[in-house]
Amino acid sequence: MIQIEHVSKTFAGGSGDVHALRDVSIRVEKGEIYGIVGFSGAGKSTLLRLVNGLERPDEGSVTVNGQKLAALNKAQLRLLRRKIGMVFQQFNLLEGKTVFANVAIPLKLAGVSREETERRVAEVLRFVELEDKRTAYVSQLSGGQKQRVGIARALATNPEILLCDEATSALDPQTTESILRLLQRVNREMGVTILLITHQMQVIQMICSKVAVMEQGRVVEEGAVLDVFGRPKAEVTRRFVRTVINDRIPEKFVTVVRSETRYQQVELLKFIGDAVQEPLIAQLCRTPGLEVNILGANIQEMQGSVMSVFILQLIGEEALVAAAEERIDAAGALRERLVMDE
Repeated sequence: MIQIEHVSKTFAGGSGDVHALRDVSIRVEKGEIYGIVGFSGAGKSTLLRLVNGLERPDEGSVTVNGQKLAALNKAQLRLLRRKIGMVFQQFNLLEGKTVFANVAIPLKLAGVSREETERRVAEVLRFVELEDKRTAYVSQLSGGQKQRVGIARALATNPEILLCDEATSALDPQTTESILRLLQRVNREMGVTILLITHQMQVIQMICSKVAVMEQGRVVEEGAVLDVFGRPKAEVTRRFVRTVINDRIPEKFVTVVRSETRYQQVELLKFIGDAVQEPLIAQLCRTPGLEVNILGANIQEMQGSVMSVFILQLIGEEALVAAAEERIDAAGALRERLVMDE
């Protein structure tokens, strides 16, 4: 559906060239909700602008729906863009116009008849649950309602792809959740492929199936959301994951753990879905001579599955602790030793 291959993009700046993208490659399959996460300046928005043809790469290629964008003329590019909807962070609505007028804009630009425009606008407003706001002015709406209007406008032309540029960054947590659920419905019921950029890992956790993590114009990590959350490799990915799953020992326990004179190991355990079928921690607690302390615990839902995270302090003879680690690994849990040195 979307294939970006070895793309680089540089902009000239007052203090020198800015390398927005450096040899970036990603592939978004039809029907996916694909997330791109990164801090400000990582290159996310530039990447999105390449997909709808607003920017062209200096190197590499961008293919959308089997068409290489570099090979399209202006008329062909306009036709392709009708199959690509955009949802913006700041809504990009006409405040002095009604909800109906805003949603109808892309249909009027496409030359759709008045009757068909009426039918289609009514249809998408019903889908985003704003039928009763048809004649309301945008200036009278809440932030969440404005974003629903933005989504309705993006859906008006029956797009196959929806590009979301920080679509929830201006919203409160409760409204963010409602908008993300709406995007899931768009994906599930309309079959629309969604490419979503954000700096919020919670957004990735809630609705994405795959994620690419960007830093300084590069993709530093990519994969299924469960895999990336389970075993983050890049430091920037670890920082993002910690905003959702706290895998650090509470400060008040750190001094206690470091003062332990017996042999110990502090372990970070992650249990994904039903990968571990046995009550592993309970069994470890029943091991003679082994002391097991739970220093922290967390549980999160993602991709229709559940990830449970535990921080365990294992105290006992070195051989007993090593045997416990082997048992954890054999059970299928993801395990990482946490270094507790000063």
